[in-house]
Amino acid sequence: MIHPRTLKALEFPKIINLLAGFCRSKEGQQRAQQTVPLDDKAEAEDALALFTDALTWFNDSEAAKLFSATGFADISPMLRALASSQFVADTDAFWALRNVLNQAKQALQALTLPKAQTAWPRLLAHFQTTTLPKELLFALNRCISDDALLKDESSPELFRLRQDIRSLHQHCLRKVHDFAAHYNILPYLQDEFMTISQDRYVLPLKATYKGRLQGILHDWSQTGETCYFEPMFLVELNNRLQQLRREEHEEEMQVLSYLTGLLRDGREAVDQALELLTQLDLFQAKMRLAEALDGHCVHFTEQSEGLELVAARHPLLALKAKEAKDAQAVRPLDILLRPSDRCLLISGSNAAGKTVCLKTLGLICAMAASGLPVPAAPGSHLFWPARLDAFIGDEQDIEDHVSTFTAQIIHLSKAWKYLNQGSLILLDEFGAGTDPTQGAALAQAVLDSLLERGACVLSATHFPSLKIWALSTEHVRAASMLFDPQSLRPLYRLAYDQVGQSQTLTVARDHGLAPEILERAQNILLLGQSDTSEQIERLNKLAVEREAELARLVSLQKKTQDEARHLKERLQKERERLKSDISGQIHSLMQSVREEKLKAKEALNRFKELRNALTENSDKAEEPVSTDASVFTQGLRVRHKGLGKTGLVTDCDLRRSRVRIDLGGISLWAKASELTPLAETPTAGKTAPKASLANAQGFAMLVDVRGMTAEQARSTVQRFLDNNLVSGLSCVEIVHGRGTGVLRRELHSYLASYPGIDHFELAPEDQGGAGKTLVYFK
Repeated sequence: MIHPRTLKALEFPKIINLLAGFCRSKEGQQRAQQTVPLDDKAEAEDALALFTDALTWFNDSEAAKLFSATGFADISPMLRALASSQFVADTDAFWALRNVLNQAKQALQALTLPKAQTAWPRLLAHFQTTTLPKELLFALNRCISDDALLKDESSPELFRLRQDIRSLHQHCLRKVHDFAAHYNILPYLQDEFMTISQDRYVLPLKATYKGRLQGILHDWSQTGETCYFEPMFLVELNNRLQQLRREEHEEEMQVLSYLTGLLRDGREAVDQALELLTQLDLFQAKMRLAEALDGHCVHFTEQSEGLELVAARHPLLALKAKEAKDAQAVRPLDILLRPSDRCLLISGSNAAGKTVCLKTLGLICAMAASGLPVPAAPGSHLFWPARLDAFIGDEQDIEDHVSTFTAQIIHLSKAWKYLNQGSLILLDEFGAGTDPTQGAALAQAVLDSLLERGACVLSATHFPSLKIWALSTEHVRAASMLFDPQSLRPLYRLAYDQVGQSQTLTVARDHGLAPEILERAQNILLLGQSDTSEQIERLNKLAVEREAELARLVSLQKKTQDEARHLKERLQKERERLKSDISGQIHSLMQSVREEKLKAKEALNRFKELRNALTENSDKAEEPVSTDASVFTQGLRVRHKGLGKTGLVTDCDLRRSRVRIDLGGISLWAKASELTPLAETPTAGKTAPKASLANAQGFAMLVDVRGMTAEQARSTVQRFLDNNLVSGLSCVEIVHGRGTGVLRRELHSYLASYPGIDHFELAPEDQGGAGKTLVYFK
C-alpha cells in the first residue's frame, strides 16, 4: 500500500524508533521495529480496535491489581539453544523463564476477569487460545528460588545431600572449637573462625606460627601475614565434604536436565506466553505514544466520504514541542477533503507550513494503517487509500547526475501505472526546478490525469496558473496558508476556498538578504504590472478575520454547551433535593400521626398541600380541561397528569367522578381531574404503550408482599403508602396472594387504621381477585 521510499520521505522510521523506545523489553523493541502499514483495511481496523480494548484493559483498576506491566527478561538465547540436544539450561536461565511465565500467568488472569466479555471483548478473543506450560511452571516455582538458585526441595536426593553438608559444617565447627580450646591455639589464629580455601575448610593462621601445628598449608593472604592452614584432624572431614559436593553437583545437573526436558516438551506453550507478553509490551508502548502525542485512533471510511483530520499535528513536531514544554510551538491544522473533492491545492508563503501539512496527512495515514494512535482530535476520519505515494523533498542525486526536477519525474514515472482509483498522492511543489511556465503546465497535466484516474491529490504549489486552475476546476478545492496582515509572518493555519501569496520578498528579508536587492526586485515587479500581491493580501486579511470569527463562535458554542450542562445538573440536584425534602416531611407527618401528636384530618390537609406543591409546575403546563367524568367514554385515549403516561378508558364512575384506565396492562382508578383527553385515538392493530410500575417522580403504583411475614408485610406496606400519599395517584395495589388468607386479614386490619385512605377492596377476579387489594386515597 505504501512504498518504502514514501515512508522514508514521510519520516515514518523515526516514529517506529520512538515506538520501540517506549517498549520495556528487548522482544517488544524488536516487534515494534517490525511495525509497518498493513495492506488490508479490515486488518488495520482490527489493529486499532484491539489497541482500544488494550487501552481500556491497562486503565482498569481491577486488572492492574493482577498484572503490572513491566519489562521481562530476554529468554530468546535459551530458546534458540534448545536446538542442540546436548544443551542443559543453567539456574539463571530458568530463573528468567520462571519470571516470564509467572508474568504471563498474571496477565491471563487479568485478561479473563468476569467483566472481560463486555469491557475488552476483542482483546479477550485475541488471546483466548493462549495456554501456559503448567507442568513446567509448577516445577520452576518448586525448584528455582528468588535468588536464582536450586531449592533444597528440588529433589529428595538433593535435600538429603544438602542436609549432610550442613551437618558436616556444624561438625567441623565443633571440632575446630574443641581443638582450639584444648591446645590453646587462639593466639595463633588471625581470626576466631574457620574459613574456606580451595573449597576446603581451613584455619587462618598467623604467618609467624606456621610451623607450630601439623597440617597442610594451602594458601597465603595478599599481605603475607596470614596463611590458610588445614589441620590434620580436618583432612578426613574435608575429603568427605568434597565427596558430598560432587554428589550435590551431579544431583543439581539431574534436576536441571529434567527441567530442560520439561522446557522442550512445553516449548509451544512457552512461545505463546512470550508472544502474549511481547504483544502487551507493544500495546503499552502504543499507549505511551498516544500519551506523548495526545493521540487518538481514527477510523477509516470509503473514498466517497472524503477525509477529515480535526486539529491534526505533525507527530514528530508535536513530540518535540512536548519535550520543550511549548504547546504553542505546533499549530493544529484542520485538513479536509470533502466527499465531492478529489484535489486540494495548497498555496502560500515559503516556510508557512505547506510541506508540513502534506507530511502531517501522509504520516498520520501511515500510522493509522499501522494500528497506531495519531495526533488528531476524536471524530477524525480517513478514507482507506489503495496506495499512498508522497513526492516530497529534495530527491536529487549528484553521483547519478539526477537533479531535483529529474528525480521527481523518475519516481513519478515508476509509480504512474499504480496510481489509480483510491490512490492518495502527495505532491510538494511538483514541476519546480525547471522553467516556471513549462513546469506549471506539466504539473497541471499531471493533476488533470490523476483526477481522471480517480485518485485523490494534495498538492502544494507557488505557480499562479495552478492557483487559477484550482479556483475554476470541478472537484478541486483551493486552500492557502495564512499570514499575519501586519507582520506578514506565517500563522500556520489553513484557510479554504482561496489562494495564498508566496511572500517571496518577505521571506528573503527575514533571512537577511541585502535591502538593495529587495528594493530592486520590488521595482521590477512594479514595472512588470503583473503582481497580484495586493489583491491576495486583501483576501488573506478577510480569511484571517473569518478564521478569528469562527474561532470565537466555536468558543461561544462551547461556553453555551457548558452552561446548559451546568443548568441541567443544577436542576437535577434541585429535583432530588425537593423529593428528599417532601419525603422527609411525609415521614415526619406519619410519625406525628402514629404518636397522636397530630390529628388525622390535619395530617391529610398537609398531605394535600405537599401534593399540590409537587405537581404545581406540571399542572400549569396542562391546558384546562373539563373534570366531568361523563366526557370520558370507553376506548378514549387519555393522559394521566401525575404519571405522565397515556392509556385507554375502560370504565367510568359518574357518582364518584372517577375513571378506570388501562396503562398497558395495568388497570387503575383515577379522578377525572387527573386525566387529559387526547385527540388521537389508537388505530386498528395498535396497542396502548405499556406503563411502568413507577411514575417520573419514582412513586410506585404496586407493591408485592408475597412470601413475607405479617410484620415484614406491614412495614413494607407502611413505607409504600407513606411514599404515595403525595404521588397524585388515586389508587394503588397491594399484591398479597390468596394462600390461607392470614396475610390478607392482617393487612386489611392495618389498612383500616391508616389515615388518608378513603376505602379499600379486593380486586376483580380478572385482575387478581382475593390475591390483590386495591387501596383508594381520599
